[in-house]
Amino acid sequence: MDTKILDTDENSIKEAGKIIAGGGLVAFPTETVYGLGADAFDSDAAAKIYEAKGRPSDNPLIVHISDKSQIDELSAGYSEKAKKLIDAFMPGPFTIILKKSERVPDGVTACMDTVGIRFPENETARRFIAASGVPVAAPSANISGKPSPTTARDVMDDMMGRIDAIIDGGSCSVGVESTIVDASGDTPVVLRPGGITYDEICAVVPDAVIDPHILESLKDGEKPKCPGMKYKHYAPEAEVYVVEGNMADVKKKITELVNENEKAGKICGVLTMSENAYDGAVILQGGMTNKEYAKGLFANLREFDRLKVDIVYAEFEERDGYGLAVKNRLYKSAGQRVIYV
Repeated sequence: MDTKILDTDENSIKEAGKIIAGGGLVAFPTETVYGLGADAFDSDAAAKIYEAKGRPSDNPLIVHISDKSQIDELSAGYSEKAKKLIDAFMPGPFTIILKKSERVPDGVTACMDTVGIRFPENETARRFIAASGVPVAAPSANISGKPSPTTARDVMDDMMGRIDAIIDGGSCSVGVESTIVDASGDTPVVLRPGGITYDEICAVVPDAVIDPHILESLKDGEKPKCPGMKYKHYAPEAEVYVVEGNMADVKKKITELVNENEKAGKICGVLTMSENAYDGAVILQGGMTNKEYAKGLFANLREFDRLKVDIVYAEFEERDGYGLAVKNRLYKSAGQRVIYV
């Protein structure tokens, strides 16, 4: 399959919309990461997403909309708490899970009775969805398990020859996927942290709780209610370890680990959130705040692979409300290999 690279001009957006209407796949930018889109009302098109990504069939897709009115055609109704969340955070880096309407096929929701709905604030994404004429089902536009793409180049690395087109809309401004809140029951549950923090959610619905699987993985037999809960995610080819704690202790521990592995002939990389220097290691600056760290996280993990690094040590220290989102992605990219110091 030849994959077209499209711009964000009007003709390109119209072309991308026609591809979706014809049952094809288009990767497109959002404020969080690039999505891999298909017609959300077409089970056959959704199946192509799973095939292109190598995605497990029990991992549901999020449905993207270009107007809030589309929530009513996707959902079977929602509570006053859900309405408050919708009004507060949509459009934005936020996904709400509601009971689904009969229009949404099981192939999109992994046979669940709920659907995740997202209204991106990225203008290119909204123009593209509108041009498609239907809501667009879209997970991240990467091979399943790899770091999510935050540039068109990342998408090209994974998806050339697998999909119909890629819209090049530049770099994503948030850099990690949307916050997901399950509002299908009485108590809103944060299933995945992201661009909207838990504190911001609690300011709107004070009884919201955090799902314990945010920093763990679901066990065999447990069904994920949203993407990212069960399977290994965000992992580069390099082996990742999170070194967490007071930054002085983190530096000391990583220095020891780099020295040990350098003697063993391993190329080490360090993802920093400090001014720390590590002799003999490839160093990438993640950002001094958790928010900065989150924005560049996936891009940095991919860059370590381009630099042929064998092992990555990621500094981590809780610093702001984005800490939970960073920990969630780091822990999963490391396969829960966390060194506490």
